[in-house]
Amino acid sequence: MPETRSGGGKIVAIVNQKGGVGKTTTAINLGAALADQGKRVAIIDLDPQGNASTGLGIEIDRRQLSTYDLLLENIPLAEVLQDCAIENLQVVPATSDLSSADIEMVSKGQRTTLLKSALRGSAIEGLDFVLIDCPPSLSLLTVNAMVAAHSVLVPLQSEFFALEGLSQLMLTIREVRASANPDLAIEGVVLTMYDGRNKLAQGVLADAKETLGELVFDTIIPRNVRVSEAPSFAQPVLYYDPASKGSLAYRALAHEFVARDQV
Repeated sequence: MPETRSGGGKIVAIVNQKGGVGKTTTAINLGAALADQGKRVAIIDLDPQGNASTGLGIEIDRRQLSTYDLLLENIPLAEVLQDCAIENLQVVPATSDLSSADIEMVSKGQRTTLLKSALRGSAIEGLDFVLIDCPPSLSLLTVNAMVAAHSVLVPLQSEFFALEGLSQLMLTIREVRASANPDLAIEGVVLTMYDGRNKLAQGVLADAKETLGELVFDTIIPRNVRVSEAPSFAQPVLYYDPASKGSLAYRALAHEFVARDQV
């Protein structure tokens, strides 16, 4: 389980180098569900596509300051955090400027610790959780997230080869532990886009539990059209359709997430 922390909130990197597995959807909806419980949450959009920002209603013209400025311009976290329509939830938005960040970070002496420095100590006081929505790659941006984080949460799509992609991610986690963040924990693996009628999905779930054991969350996120529709309305599914299966699943995930954190 993740280590006990002193001061500030828990930083969780939401990571999977494969695209389309539900990282951003999980960041938005887990963040919203935690905020709905009264937890003070910040989502850091570390993906140049900026989908988490868009999905929470942060329009492009409101992104004068972004994750790029936090990482490479030394702008304090408090200045780049923005309120959204959800109480207790704030966002550090992303812009396409992040696309060049990997190249620009290479010339920095402490290129893997830029985000850690930005989130140090008093920067995250007053927050309960900081969720980092990572890009779909094991790039320098993702490494920065893992160096800064207390733990890693892995969304895993219920599809063929799903588990095979985890091997490279686990290797990267081991490398980060060895080089920069020995206390980095694996928060857990959450299955997404699950269709219980599909034998392949059932097989992925069984294989995941056999291979990863207690790391697999009991809560499973079902394939649900409401979850897919919600971002186009700049809302988490919890607000777009509170009674939907997707909304109920993310609420359950948030409760399990908090319960694990308290162990």
